[in-house]
Amino acid sequence: MLSPEKKSAPKSEIKIKETVNPCETIDSNSILPFLKWAGGKRWLCSHLKEVVGSIGGRYIEPFLGSGAVFFSLRPRSAILSDSNRELVATYRAIQLQPFAVARHLALHHSLHGKEYYYKVRSAVPEGFAQKAARFIYLNRTCWNGLYRVNLNGEFNVPIGTKTSVLLGSDDFPSTSQTLQSATLIAGDFEVAIDQAQAGDVVFCDPPYTVRHNNNGFVKYNEQLFVWQDQVRLKDSLERAQARGARVFVTNADHESVRELYSGNFKTTALKRFSPIGGTNAVRGKYSELLISG
Repeated sequence: MLSPEKKSAPKSEIKIKETVNPCETIDSNSILPFLKWAGGKRWLCSHLKEVVGSIGGRYIEPFLGSGAVFFSLRPRSAILSDSNRELVATYRAIQLQPFAVARHLALHHSLHGKEYYYKVRSAVPEGFAQKAARFIYLNRTCWNGLYRVNLNGEFNVPIGTKTSVLLGSDDFPSTSQTLQSATLIAGDFEVAIDQAQAGDVVFCDPPYTVRHNNNGFVKYNEQLFVWQDQVRLKDSLERAQARGARVFVTNADHESVRELYSGNFKTTALKRFSPIGGTNAVRGKYSELLISG
């Protein structure tokens, strides 16, 4: 529990307009993410570039997801981590075998349909590149790009409405080249953050769990990401900060999160004004926190 004598963290607010096409928020020097991921930060990349500035050491991202921020910043050295082992294996396959992944994905594209989707969803391919292509195929054709597994760790999202498996932005060789600077780790977030040293930059985009609400409808891999994990994350970031690393976190704009990061961190409310929505009442209602220290 936070001690009562700690002062509240500095508060500020920034308004960010979210474009209709989130790809427009990533500049021409960046690589577009090859995955769609719930809670992805494409909309924030341009602002983060300004806030983070130059990175003297390594870039460390322990909740990798679509990797939008990494592909936008394109650091010289990086540690990329996630507890989702299939996700990390997919990145490794593109890092090492981009042309093989592209060939297998093209095959999925030529065969895509409802029956084929469920056949692929229930299958477990043998090869490294085949597994990665399956992961990308399911991500692009499942309902809303959602990643969800059952208690046995089996992907169980139904087919969506998208019919395009191959995207015009696909450039796996360039993606592979960008990933050459990265060490990929499948594991808990503390493993990556505990490697941060002076000059490093840590960026975290964890699941948005708040106190008194375990967000049971959102799973982080096979396990819930609960409030105790948020506390553990904050503690690991404080340790990294004490070693001289700069840390940046996106999180829910909620009183419990503000309280958790009070004292040693600055919290900035990011107001997302989106043109998407049927009425004015629906538009411009998004607020998230950017925490830095």
